[in-house]
Amino acid sequence: MTELSAGGRSAEEILAEIDELRADDVAHESGRVFSLVFHAGPEHEAVVAAAHERYLWANALNPAAFGGLQRMQRDVIAITASLLGGDDPAGSADGGLAGFMTSGGTESILCAVEAAKVRWYERRPGADRGRVPNVVLPVTAHAAFDKGCRLFGLEPRRTPVDDRYRADVDAMAARVDDDTALIVASAPQYPQGVIDPVTDVAAIALEHDLHFHVDACMGGYTLPFLAAEGLVDAEWDFRVEGVTTISADLHKYAYVPKGASVIMHRDRESRRRQTFVFDGWLGGLYASPGLLGTRPGGPIAAAWASLQFLGRDGMARMARTSYEARVQLDEGVRAIPGLDVLGRPDATLCAFGAAPGGPDIFAVGDRIAARGWHLDRQGPPDNLHATCTPPQRGAVIDALLADLATAVDELGGARAEDRSATYAGFE
Repeated sequence: MTELSAGGRSAEEILAEIDELRADDVAHESGRVFSLVFHAGPEHEAVVAAAHERYLWANALNPAAFGGLQRMQRDVIAITASLLGGDDPAGSADGGLAGFMTSGGTESILCAVEAAKVRWYERRPGADRGRVPNVVLPVTAHAAFDKGCRLFGLEPRRTPVDDRYRADVDAMAARVDDDTALIVASAPQYPQGVIDPVTDVAAIALEHDLHFHVDACMGGYTLPFLAAEGLVDAEWDFRVEGVTTISADLHKYAYVPKGASVIMHRDRESRRRQTFVFDGWLGGLYASPGLLGTRPGGPIAAAWASLQFLGRDGMARMARTSYEARVQLDEGVRAIPGLDVLGRPDATLCAFGAAPGGPDIFAVGDRIAARGWHLDRQGPPDNLHATCTPPQRGAVIDALLADLATAVDELGGARAEDRSATYAGFE
């Protein structure tokens, strides 16, 4: 068991051990990691890291103490609002979009679930507290929605998807009833990277007066730029009537260190429902916008710096390059006998598995992992998942495709003993 040393340890010794501990970590800088890390290059990293370090010890719990963080968060929210179809400055008094930064996509989604629950009870002031509000969502929607249901006492109602892995709108409509508080779509969903039919789901929300959340954690900072270049043609943001909230992760395709995300509401009234305000103790007014009380300043400063450094042109370039990497991977996988891509990916994510009569895809994954590649396992059905980012376009994708083809040729009928597919875990 590790114990505190009596007199502490030297900085050199501590950092040397950290370097030893890092030796087994995935080398994301190589571009061979198709998960978890989003990197925009060394120059960008230096600026963002410096901004993060300047606010390393800051606490956004009370904005009066760190006015710079307050201003930076407002700027990040305003920029995000403009990307998500907002016409007015975020949080403006005249009814524009309003939002908060959070610690990540899970917190943003939890805030949406909480806001939907509060809205449901506000519209039913005499409702029996024994009634359980429910959430209707496709089987492809993020697991964080079920986490929110467990935390806040709602019932998740998962519905099937079509043969392209898009939400089955009729199936969703059939599960909506008087106790439905929230309906969900994704842009894109994570497992296969396809955009749900948001306008059709919005029609259900409008018909039943429901809170409608679009999970754009993966697409919030890519789809606006891909749409501007004609690479994606889908309606999914606040320009769609009926959309109530959208989540968008800064620490994904805005290239910000973990953890930074945004939860955006159509108006301040909706945003109010996710906040907590309390003064019934002896410490003064306690108000928090999300699940956290203490909020680290570093990610806020890093998010502001990243958006300022990249600008619109840089964000567009990063989105286009990531998209091109995904297209390159998609086309290359389809050309390998025995492999096929699941669905028709819309943006920067790609999942692939075995074609009929093809190899065990987890055994393929083991072979390429031994060659230094990191792709996530998913299922059902068994498949490998790739989140494509700028460093991977070109030679990196070509090398991965070559190793995939070699693995398929070598395997024959061999199967992997380990059948696990873990998106996130703990010890």
